[in-house]
Amino acid sequence: MKKIAFIPVRGGSKSIPKKNIKIFCGKPLIYWNLIELENCNLVDEIVVASDSEDIISVVEKFKFSKVVVYRRSNENAQDHSTSESIMLEYINFAKLNLSDVFMLVQATSPFTKSNDFSNGLKMMNSYDTVFSCAKIKRFIWDKDSNPLNYDFKNRPRRQDFDGTFMENGAFCISLVSDIIKYNNRISGNIGICEMPEYTFVEIDEPEDWIIAERLFLKNNYSLNNYDFSKIKIFLSDVDGVLTDAGMYYTEKGDEIKKFSTYDGMAFKILQERGVKVGIITTEDRQLNRNRAQKLSLDFDFHGADDKLKIVKELCKKQNINLNQVAYIGDDVNCFELLSNIGFPACPKNAVEKIKSIPNIIQISQNGGSGVVREFVEIIIK
Repeated sequence: MKKIAFIPVRGGSKSIPKKNIKIFCGKPLIYWNLIELENCNLVDEIVVASDSEDIISVVEKFKFSKVVVYRRSNENAQDHSTSESIMLEYINFAKLNLSDVFMLVQATSPFTKSNDFSNGLKMMNSYDTVFSCAKIKRFIWDKDSNPLNYDFKNRPRRQDFDGTFMENGAFCISLVSDIIKYNNRISGNIGICEMPEYTFVEIDEPEDWIIAERLFLKNNYSLNNYDFSKIKIFLSDVDGVLTDAGMYYTEKGDEIKKFSTYDGMAFKILQERGVKVGIITTEDRQLNRNRAQKLSLDFDFHGADDKLKIVKELCKKQNINLNQVAYIGDDVNCFELLSNIGFPACPKNAVEKIKSIPNIIQISQNGGSGVVREFVEIIIK
């Protein structure tokens, strides 16, 4: 009996274009469910079913060992397509065993942890279907002004109110045989796997995205793979990170660059927390030296052809190791350094080779638009 996690993701999202691979707290949205499923010992295989080559490309670059990609049919990738339709399509395609456990997972519910998946799968020993819910302590009414979950004549205090279970869309587990028999993800004896109240937020609209990111960061989800307290040195590239990578010239031929003041403040915020900061750039321009001096940085390296070598030497002098270094870069000349430090990050518009680095934090903004500030906000939260 195999336990299969199944994530259907379409490329035609309307309210939030390409939402399944849009950067959410430093990673494509789908990453968060994939990494938790990858780390769940009870999950044998993770199937990502998509009609989008963009999504497939992003997923394959993660190189998760359990993940396989299924190219779903156009027929079952429409706005009106149901989850059951693509589930049955894959079940028939893969010729799954009737006794296999099939877990539908939604990428738009990014709060699910490995232990949540494990809890749900363990409950299948006692139930025919298990799905995730969040208990909400809200008083609910129907359209005809009838209370659905409490007696308004004896209104309870919140702390005395049992609350109501609400589907949060994170996962739903059934046997393959029951999905085929009932043409439905839910059937038979049903069990509820409870998750924290805040997990009821599902990302369907732009407003949901804003709320979900704040909840995600507040509950330390993005910190699971990073202990930012270990950072001793924070470094940034210049062109394409602190600037928009554009080269501007006056009529007299003078070179000018645009820097974000938000990034400048980000360096100061880290310094006040005891982290040493600096820039390291391949270029050797007085403009960059002037900016470093204005910001009172601890380090500034210019004309740095071998960034990794320079940072190794810096670590030796500071009596730290590369795992205690954070760096944000955007182009191929940053690749070696980003691949060898503890806390790598890149702007949204970094080149593909950089974005493909395992565990790199992808910032949601382009270079020159405050990406260092956003990275620092992630670190200090």
